[in-house]
Amino acid sequence: MCGIAGAAWTDAGDAPTEEDLAAMMRRIEHRGPDDSGVYRDGHAALGFRRLSIVDLAGGHQPLSNEDGTVWTVFNGEIYNFPALRRRLEARGHTLRSLGDTEVLVHLYEDEGAGMFALLRGMFALAIWDAPRRRLLLARDRLGQKPLVYRRDGARIVFASELKALLALPEATFPRRVDPIALDQYLTFGYVPHPRTILEGTHKLPPAHYADWREGRLELRRYWEPDWDAEPALPPGEDVERLRATLSDAVREQMVADVPLGAFLSGGIDSTIIVGLMREVSSRPVKTFSIGFDDPAFDETPYAEQAARHLGTEHHASLVTPKAWETLPALSWLFDEPFADSSAVPTWYVAREARREVTVALTGDAGDELFAGYDRYRAVALARLFDRLPAGPRGVLTGPVARALPASARAKTRLRRVRRWLEGMGDGLAARYLRWNCLFDEPARIALYHDAWIDRLAEAGAAIPDEADPASILARALAVAARRDPVTCATVADLLLYLPCDLLVKVDMTSMAHGLECRGPFLDHRVVELALGLPARRKLRLRAGRSKVVLKEAFAAYLPPALRHRPKVGFGVPIDRWFRRELKDELRAVLLDPIASVRGLFRPEAVATLIDEHVQGRRDHAYKLWCLLMLELWFRNHLDAASR
Repeated sequence: MCGIAGAAWTDAGDAPTEEDLAAMMRRIEHRGPDDSGVYRDGHAALGFRRLSIVDLAGGHQPLSNEDGTVWTVFNGEIYNFPALRRRLEARGHTLRSLGDTEVLVHLYEDEGAGMFALLRGMFALAIWDAPRRRLLLARDRLGQKPLVYRRDGARIVFASELKALLALPEATFPRRVDPIALDQYLTFGYVPHPRTILEGTHKLPPAHYADWREGRLELRRYWEPDWDAEPALPPGEDVERLRATLSDAVREQMVADVPLGAFLSGGIDSTIIVGLMREVSSRPVKTFSIGFDDPAFDETPYAEQAARHLGTEHHASLVTPKAWETLPALSWLFDEPFADSSAVPTWYVAREARREVTVALTGDAGDELFAGYDRYRAVALARLFDRLPAGPRGVLTGPVARALPASARAKTRLRRVRRWLEGMGDGLAARYLRWNCLFDEPARIALYHDAWIDRLAEAGAAIPDEADPASILARALAVAARRDPVTCATVADLLLYLPCDLLVKVDMTSMAHGLECRGPFLDHRVVELALGLPARRKLRLRAGRSKVVLKEAFAAYLPPALRHRPKVGFGVPIDRWFRRELKDELRAVLLDPIASVRGLFRPEAVATLIDEHVQGRRDHAYKLWCLLMLELWFRNHLDAASR
């Protein structure tokens, strides 16, 4: 796992200096502490930081073809590189190294941009074709590896992380906050691609490549599964295909020249991955989990049951409210505002894992692929609700919903029921947004200063189709519009929530500790197989069961206590922390005059949110975490840069 950075330009006056490139690379040194390298010619510069995983002695980057006309820097792992290597050698190519990187330059020589469809793995990469003055940037299908870029005139700069671009002088890299991106952040808790929090700077979307030639830039998608297809596989056959496909993905991803282990949360997905690892490992698998002193958020007992069942070498740790001490590090690490509080335990479990291993497999994407979240059950229930006569529907969504008290706890059945009923008067897109957003539109408007509302309106007038966060979710839900609502929701999460939240969290926190995380469920063969399964093979509403086919396929790996336990999630007890241990710190940051002078929010609106939460009248824990991480981001990345 590595970090990359670079630029391409047409005019010599646009070239970044050697000092600029060195500064960019220093900002991502944590991604690759083992090695570094630079390539530069009259129209391009490529920089690289390496964490050595495969081909420890070789693998130096930037790397070129035989005559030095094609160069690459690459972050990730190509799991099918041995087969690609044999293919290239059969065609007469000579490869000098043993790793996967050199495959890329020779594959480009044969296939051009068609190469990306042949790669199986996780990657963010740049290829510089010097004779053609062509720069290709590409990102893996599901978005496991990050890549950001900015195009100014006839120059383009890119990097693994936004903080690398922030190392450039402000004269060449403006730091102006994008009001539409900030509005999206308050809605979702992250900034969806292709935007970043800064105007004019973009994330390359998953499954896309960018083709830059002489100042012209085109983005193209290279992987587009048939979202609407639903092959009619017999139940027994889908189980066998799932076993074979996921087993092969795990086997491929266990190839490493360094110690390897796995995250084990006590949930279905990570337990299955560890079970498959055990089948191909000659030693007990090293597993890692994190817990809390709040039982509602602590899954370590289930992780320990899974570890005993599978015979792993298990390591468990406890996170306390002292996690506040990690926030400065986290808010620097996440160089965009990022409001997923589970980044805290993920940071800790990555740190603990890195003490024993360099690579860890995860269960990421199991919920999105096999309908594991409670919200998918809510979508299915809503479909039944819609069949009720109008009168009963109105009573439930109106008087009954209002009669339920607003719970002051984030994790209660009462809260979920009220939230579900409140969304029943809407269509699928509006319901799903209501169930998953942090600040809805009225709440955002109540929070903003009038001047910021004006700026947001001005920005939105220029691009009305992109200004409303609801439209982003509606487009994602419409991708599989011919399928059932549950499948529509899972596809939307694959396109938005997974790459913009979960995979960002895992990449950033793991790379902070020099740990590489691999997700076998993210193998595109597994994804395509899961997409083709009907919702009834994933979710059985009347039986209260989720991940049906997954549990059938891998029942032997699951202790009885895990098979039908409710989904818990990798949460943090911030509702309690903000009422007790951390309430003073929360006020100190959010009500600091430094925050007020930014002109974004009305201080009295922020104070009301804090007071209502601390006094137990309302649960605003996730909203307050969202605002907290935004303010810390300003201090770490914009305020620090201006000093």
